[in-house]
Amino acid sequence: MSDTTVTAIPALSELTTLRVGGVPQALIAPTTEVELVKAASELWSQDEPWLILGGGSNTVAPDDGFPGTVLHVVTRGIETLPSEHEGEVRLRIQAGEPWDDVVAHAVAHGWAGIEALSGIPGSTGAVPVQNVGAYGQEVGSALVAIDVLDAESLEVRRLEASELKLGYRDSIFKHGYQGLITAVELTLTQAGTDASASGAPVAYAQLATALGVELGARVPLSAAREAVLALRRSKGMVLDSADPDTASAGSFFTNPIVPESFARDLPGDGPRWPVADQPDDGPVLVKLSAAWLIEHSGIARGFALPGSRAAVSSKHTLALTNRGGATAAEIVQLATFIQARVSNDFGINLQPEPVIL
Repeated sequence: MSDTTVTAIPALSELTTLRVGGVPQALIAPTTEVELVKAASELWSQDEPWLILGGGSNTVAPDDGFPGTVLHVVTRGIETLPSEHEGEVRLRIQAGEPWDDVVAHAVAHGWAGIEALSGIPGSTGAVPVQNVGAYGQEVGSALVAIDVLDAESLEVRRLEASELKLGYRDSIFKHGYQGLITAVELTLTQAGTDASASGAPVAYAQLATALGVELGARVPLSAAREAVLALRRSKGMVLDSADPDTASAGSFFTNPIVPESFARDLPGDGPRWPVADQPDDGPVLVKLSAAWLIEHSGIARGFALPGSRAAVSSKHTLALTNRGGATAAEIVQLATFIQARVSNDFGINLQPEPVIL
């Protein structure tokens, strides 16, 4: 038994934001980067099943638990590295550091570049996997590199951001690459010495409206962070044990990207946005609103299947919530029903954002 093995094993419902999942066969929780690499290397060398779990904000865990070992990534720490350019701040962050703690740390020190990513649950190591983005910012804009334990070589490699093929909620980890991120390196802008410093230009209309400014305006980092947190709370996207709308995995479906020619056949009032990274050859792509598609397929906020304890959030159509005692099976049943309705009405297959085990 490893010295990082947890003897009183909690149910996965205690380690995930959706609050579903049974007790795994075993759980280990290394507290240092060295221990994390050693534990993962040993697990990859065995034939038994195992699972990497960070903050649990993007996971639908099985009701029967997990028939193997769960590697719970809890390594924490934020290190300031020497900067190569004046006015820049370079950070190296342990994979288990809660992401919102990183944003709060940056804002408090007057470092701009990730303030619009406030309130996003989960751990830092998971952020590059999906190229997390919100309110006009993406982590890819600040990401320099990651340290990753490669599953094939069992060696720790440094991968530059350019090697990760980052896109909308996308990276090489979504296309077959296997590895465990152990640390993340970011470069931020030294905007000032504290949270009163002005951040990056506001790049999202809803955030600009909340702040009472024009798009492109600069506001204090503290103001941007508080506005983002307020917007997320209004959608049930900030964890609150007293609010069942926050017992979710955040947005359950990604916004679909389709050919522009296909989008022309959809109702004209459906939102659509240009896609920055267009294919070199092929149709022009646009991004649609998954929330609009769900609502216009007849599924309203608060919708639940008869007898189910899983429901669409009463605040935000994209979130599926555990109203108290829901099972993973009920969450998946609701998600499948929504997918079928959208597919029948619009011919679009919504893709889940969280990992469904």
